[in-house]
Amino acid sequence: MHVIQPAPVRKAVTVRADQERAFDIFVSAMGDWWLKSHSLTTSGQKTVVVEPFAGGRWYEIGNSGEEKQWGRVLACERPRRILFAWQLNADWVFDPDFRTEVEVTFEPTTDGGTMVLLEHRDIGNYGDKASEARAALDSEGGWAGLLAAFAAKAA
Repeated sequence: MHVIQPAPVRKAVTVRADQERAFDIFVSAMGDWWLKSHSLTTSGQKTVVVEPFAGGRWYEIGNSGEEKQWGRVLACERPRRILFAWQLNADWVFDPDFRTEVEVTFEPTTDGGTMVLLEHRDIGNYGDKASEARAALDSEGGWAGLLAAFAAKAA
C-alpha cells in the first residue's frame, strides 16, 4: 500500500530587518520571541537555545534550570539558511530516533527587509498521527503564531 506523504507546512513572513539581523533574531534570540506557552519544561520556559553550527543542539531551558532537547542543527549558513532536525514526536516528547526537518531561509527584499520562509517537512514520519501533527504545526498555535511572534520581535 502506498502512503501519501502529508504536504510540508510552509509559512512566510516579511520583516523590516536586513538579512543578517533577521537571521540573528531568529537564531540567536529565539528565546526572546518563542512563545512561552510552547514549553516542554515543568517550570516554564526561561529561554530557547540554538547552537548555530552543524551538529549544534536546539533546546529550551526552564525557569528552574532544567534543559529539554528539541532537536539539533543540521546546517547553518548565516545569514541565508538554517536547517533543524525537529525531534519532537507526536506526543511532543523528544525522541532521538525521530526526525522531521525545519528549514528556514532568509531572502533580502528590495526595500531592505527580509522574507523569511519556513518549511517543516517529513511530516509523514509521524505515522498514524501525521494529519493531526500537521494540523497542529500549521495552525495559529503552531508555526503561524511563532512566526508572528518572531516578526513582532524583528520589527
